[in-house]
Amino acid sequence: MSAISRLKYGSPNRFEVLSWYFMRVSGVVLLLVAVLHLLIMHVWYGVDAIDYRFVIGRWASPVVQVYDLALLMFAMLHGVNGTRWVIDDYVHSRGWNLTLKSALYVLAVIFILMGATVIFTFDPGASETVVGAVAAVFTN
Repeated sequence: MSAISRLKYGSPNRFEVLSWYFMRVSGVVLLLVAVLHLLIMHVWYGVDAIDYRFVIGRWASPVVQVYDLALLMFAMLHGVNGTRWVIDDYVHSRGWNLTLKSALYVLAVIFILMGATVIFTFDPGASETVVGAVAAVFTN
């Protein structure tokens, strides 16, 4: 049986079959990436070492930026796909189903764009002034 005929098996909608495979692959990738993230942050460096300056230094590396973006993307897309399945299973009204899934997709795009923007355009100089201003308010 060829790979293409396997994708068509069971459902005429190839998107749902690909979505099913994506959940399995993204689950394995998330397990590896998230466990590695926890080991690095909590075992290697330790929770006590993580502060504002640590994050600034960490995001100075493009490799870490891509790693964090991959973690964000896989987690968000895996969660959105699962939520889409839950909506399809429990919301039978076509109007509500479409409304909830549309809101889900819009929020997912907004959160992915926000996360990617923070990861790739983080300016430590501008943030220092904001943090200093907020700290000054609370210390006076």
